[in-house]
Amino acid sequence: MDSLGESTATDRRRSSRPRVGHIQFLNCLPLYWGLARTGTLLDLELSKDTPEKLSERLVRGDLDIGPITLVEFLRNADQLVAFPDLAVGCDGPVMSCVIVSQLPLEKLDGARVALGSTSRTSVRLAQLLLSERYGVAPDYFGCPPDLGVMMQEADAAVLIGDVALRASLHDAPRLGLEVHDLGLLWKEWTGLPFVFAVWAARKDYLAREEAIVHEVHEAFLGSRDLSLEEVAKVAEQAARWESFDAELLERYFRTLDFRFGPEQLAGVREFARRTGPTTGYPADVTVELLRAPGRPAPRGPSPLA
Repeated sequence: MDSLGESTATDRRRSSRPRVGHIQFLNCLPLYWGLARTGTLLDLELSKDTPEKLSERLVRGDLDIGPITLVEFLRNADQLVAFPDLAVGCDGPVMSCVIVSQLPLEKLDGARVALGSTSRTSVRLAQLLLSERYGVAPDYFGCPPDLGVMMQEADAAVLIGDVALRASLHDAPRLGLEVHDLGLLWKEWTGLPFVFAVWAARKDYLAREEAIVHEVHEAFLGSRDLSLEEVAKVAEQAARWESFDAELLERYFRTLDFRFGPEQLAGVREFARRTGPTTGYPADVTVELLRAPGRPAPRGPSPLA
């Protein structure tokens, strides 16, 4: 392509920059860090917010592509196409989605449990585990995610993200509280990985801008791979503005599972089967994955598998 053609193509891409969401949590840093390194961020209209608000904006159509919590994705699966091999999850401990408790979990029946999470998925997972694994029915209430304030009114608290890291690593040990990792509890219970958020494109945007959607998908995969190759450097830079040292952050980034393949889909299927009828989606909800360019559409819906 000559320079004029290259310039025209560049102008076309910039005039139709996709509106992409960005979760402001450390657990998503490896998915975005490489974008800055490669300059890909210049081609995106990036919006930062909490998981819950980004999910709402994607469903409303205020974003074209972005992360969406698993529960909201399943509720709106007919409008969205998930990016394969890209998610935030865990295959065992996750470190940043926890129940902090003054009591053993099996003794929380009727106890007050504060929900400080901004992610409906983590809240629903905590409720599912307490109900079905531990056989308790706590009295849940919403509360700002401040562990000290929460524990003045509650016997236990559900926290996610950076607040959960600080609470479980710093505050809970100081206060003599138990910390229960939601990812580990799920893995012990089901033997499966857990997915907290996926990346998805709106189907209407995909129909208009298929090439751009694939470019964004590839850019995120490349960013993730570069970040994990240079994870010590990512952790060192993040430690400059966080209350965690580089060694801990590197361990955290290596603990997270950014894949979305058959094993992760099996975990999604199990979560949907257990929660769908009471959470707003079919127990056998269909998840559509972004197909490779040029691949023909399937003749019928693909079951979640």
